[in-house]
Amino acid sequence: MRDQRAWWRNLTDCSRPANMPSSHPNRLPPAPPPSSATATMKANRSRDTKPELALRRALFAQGLRYRVGMRLTVPGKNVRPDIVFTRRKVAVFVDGCFWHGCLQHGRMPSDPSGYWHEKLERNKARDTAVNQALRAAGWTVVRVWEHAPVHESAAAITAALNSTTIPESH
Repeated sequence: MRDQRAWWRNLTDCSRPANMPSSHPNRLPPAPPPSSATATMKANRSRDTKPELALRRALFAQGLRYRVGMRLTVPGKNVRPDIVFTRRKVAVFVDGCFWHGCLQHGRMPSDPSGYWHEKLERNKARDTAVNQALRAAGWTVVRVWEHAPVHESAAAITAALNSTTIPESH
């Protein structure tokens, strides 16, 4: 463990240019040190997770049809929501407790370098920016937590769909 800390300290000291302060706002933290936690977190799926599949099954059973993994281009951003209702312009994100900082279940990993803390904070900031960009482009954004009961998540999405109108075609 002591060798790993020395390796990490060495990496962080020499990876930063001398003229760039460590608190530079655009500076990404260095890659995390090799560990079993890093391997585990890299193995997490980004789509077709169990909570997402359960939600999609429930929505399909209600007769709702949607797109999966569809890229939306809004000014300044390319966004890929988990579920997209194109005609109603509703984008649904199923947020994982760890990656998106759930206050109830999210747990900050013990990491002396601060890499994961910065990473999770960037994820939260990106979520906020994506929400703002989609709303500015006329989309309704629904974010549900992976731990929320499927029927509650489906009800929230249905409510969002019912509150939007289908634009008339010309």
